[in-house]
Amino acid sequence: MPISFALKNTFRSLKHPNYRLFFGGQSFSLIGTWIQRIALPWLVYDLSKSVLLLGIVGFVGQIPTFLLAPYAGVVADRWNKYHILLVTQVLSMIQAGLLAALVLTNTINVWSIILLSIVLGCINAFDVPARQAFLIDMIDDKEDLGNAIALNSSMFNGARLIGPSIAGILIATAGEGICFLINALSYCFVLGSLLLMKVPSKIKMQEKMSVSKDFKEGLAYSLGFAPIKYTLLLLTIVGLTGMPYTVLMPVFSREILHGGAHTFGFLMGAAGLGALFSALFLAAKNTFNGLEKYIGFASGVFGVALILFSFSHTFFLSIILMAVVGFSMVFLTASCNTLLQTVSDDGKRGRVMSLYTMAFMGTAPFGSLLAGSLAKMVGVPYTFLIEGVCCIVGGLIFFSKLPRISEAIRRNRH
Repeated sequence: MPISFALKNTFRSLKHPNYRLFFGGQSFSLIGTWIQRIALPWLVYDLSKSVLLLGIVGFVGQIPTFLLAPYAGVVADRWNKYHILLVTQVLSMIQAGLLAALVLTNTINVWSIILLSIVLGCINAFDVPARQAFLIDMIDDKEDLGNAIALNSSMFNGARLIGPSIAGILIATAGEGICFLINALSYCFVLGSLLLMKVPSKIKMQEKMSVSKDFKEGLAYSLGFAPIKYTLLLLTIVGLTGMPYTVLMPVFSREILHGGAHTFGFLMGAAGLGALFSALFLAAKNTFNGLEKYIGFASGVFGVALILFSFSHTFFLSIILMAVVGFSMVFLTASCNTLLQTVSDDGKRGRVMSLYTMAFMGTAPFGSLLAGSLAKMVGVPYTFLIEGVCCIVGGLIFFSKLPRISEAIRRNRH
């Protein structure tokens, strides 16, 4: 296959003007997001020297997603998703700016970090379902949806590769305040791209049922359809037990590998590199039929990589294993995202993606709290080992339901 054709196929979703704008603006903004994501736990650990507080900050920053996602999904199905995104991006910029101001004026403390983390969690609870459901509105040809989702993952993880490396350098040279300031300024790019879009003014403000009945309708639909039900179950297991590994990375970098901010940045950057390759691999696929066959396997590989990482005491081996963690994690999450969006009814996609947010991101705060508590009791390496085992079990459960899932997908497409 000629290289030019392969590249054209990989980036085919960029032919859609609105998606091209979105991709460009987000590519810059997400670098700032990742810089803040790396700087925040480092700042918390530097201020408190407590793994438990690391877990608590992770918990309070993500628990709003779990609590508000049901309402956010209904909002995404009823209202104009474009307007929701404009509001969430402005509020996220203000949150990052306040965080920067507190650090640069030397008035920051753990309690103010907790409060601002809760604020950002509330914003993200509405941003993520709307962003996911808005994706199909930017793509004129539904055949390109899977490619767009994979490109979104490549954009996210390209930023994940660049952001942590920049953050590690900035933390060591300029301090965490500059990291937060850069993130605040980065929102200008995504806001600019959104304002340049030509979006039809179709405000979905349907007076249907009450919010609770709307949510129950979406929940009944999701739990009654095997592909959605078991995908959400696997994402819940991985979100609860696997993804919180990031919360403990500052401790692992400092106490197990005896490194500093640079070590932390490189480890997270390696995970980002693996994730980027995974996303580009998925984007290059011509078809996403049969993707469900690889989801359980990806969860198993993710779990094995975490287990091996728990035994690592050398920097280079840890870097390699983090790349495998990143590759398998994105293969899993992007595949699940693609599956959910392509099998969901149009009128229920916002609610399905809110359940996706609850399952994957909403359970993470409980996982962060659990990871922090476990690390305090049994140590960081054993915590990674336990997380890996749980992800393998989740993959086996999904694999055991594969015949039922594949049959339901075939019936849905016919």
